[in-house]
Amino acid sequence: MSLAAQVQATLNTKAAAPGADGGVTALIDFIDELCGVYLDDSKGYLIESRIAPIVRRLECRDYADLVNRAKAFSGQEIRSDIIDAITTHETLFFRDESPFKALRFKVIPDLIQHIESTGRQRRVRIWSAACSTGQEVYSIAMVLHDIAQDLPGWDLQILGTDVSPASVATAQRGWYSNLEVGRGLDAMSKSNYFSHEAEGWQVAPQLQRFTKFEVRNLLKPYPERGLFDIVFCRNVAIYFKPDQRASVFNRMVETITPGGWLFVGSAERLSDLGPQFTPQTHCNCTCYRPKPI
Repeated sequence: MSLAAQVQATLNTKAAAPGADGGVTALIDFIDELCGVYLDDSKGYLIESRIAPIVRRLECRDYADLVNRAKAFSGQEIRSDIIDAITTHETLFFRDESPFKALRFKVIPDLIQHIESTGRQRRVRIWSAACSTGQEVYSIAMVLHDIAQDLPGWDLQILGTDVSPASVATAQRGWYSNLEVGRGLDAMSKSNYFSHEAEGWQVAPQLQRFTKFEVRNLLKPYPERGLFDIVFCRNVAIYFKPDQRASVFNRMVETITPGGWLFVGSAERLSDLGPQFTPQTHCNCTCYRPKPI
């Protein structure tokens, strides 16, 4: 049976005999465990278009063989390839726009005022929890840089994390093609914060100094040594199963300072997770100031 036929047969029935699907069921379970992307019967095209090429490149017998190799002690590179293939890397600078307006005109000013009034250390920590190839982080950094000119002596840092090692490597490099820079950036931002290099654009040092990037799986424990004032977790939990989504956001609340802010995707709503997730609207953006239960 062809790889395409294996996928279609498995996703069309819940009663396949163990091993009869060429490992498609094992692959689906492994991807869910590996990065939280749950493949229901509408996602067969993702397996065929993104994972089948890995099977062919590695000359695996079938999907079961791929899973067995990935689970082996020496399978880290294969696991990374699967994560990079199955996760969505669609992003752009200032995506959806309104969260960055809320950040600039409401959230950061309120946060600075709160820190000043309480005598807290002059520092702001922001976490972009599914940063993909870094455009969200650098968009936040542009907002911070504009504001930081009026905040001498403040310690401002953005942590960008993603489950995809390849995406994190791209974000760390900070180099983007003409097409990528053209998506979401106006001419002034490009001129102020990028330099033209090697038929593309390099993020300027004044932005990179705000940033740090790490590979991180949101389904695993968060190894925080401090709290974040603002967390962006946009358009990633929509791929998780309901219990995983609830776990991610409830654990995320524990990493946010009292009175801190949480941004999710424009189509996401968290009110079903409990009263601590009461939405607020600022600059046409829905955001949250969650409190631990």
